[in-house]
Amino acid sequence: MAAPDIPPEALELASRMYNAARQGHVDVFEQALPAGLPANLTNEKGDTLLMLAAYHGHAQLVKLLMDHGADPNRVNDRGQSPLAGAVFKMEDAVVETLLAGGADPELGAPSAQDCIAMFNQLGKWQAKFEAAPGRGAAGVGVEA
Repeated sequence: MAAPDIPPEALELASRMYNAARQGHVDVFEQALPAGLPANLTNEKGDTLLMLAAYHGHAQLVKLLMDHGADPNRVNDRGQSPLAGAVFKMEDAVVETLLAGGADPELGAPSAQDCIAMFNQLGKWQAKFEAAPGRGAAGVGVEA
């Protein structure tokens, strides 16, 4: 469906949900997800609600979204993963939450594994990335 065919109300709702994810409004999603909001709702850049919540440091919302089926290994249109974004932003609680939820540190371009090397965080994350339950599960070097 082309954007002009989408009802304005639907576009407004989607916009509100993306903003709520960026701002970490867990209460909004505690109501919206059980009511049928798709946990993998994706914006025009390929960013999911999970990606937006992760990038902005909202670990509790990241967990809630994954509990409702959000895919921690879904990359955006630029090939970036939520885990790589959380590493880049140094959102430690989000990194831990994503790893526990099955995020693959080898996924994306650059991958979270690449990011910990780039940002001198090997000592902090290398062992956890190597032991991550989702490591290698999503495929290496997924292209955008």
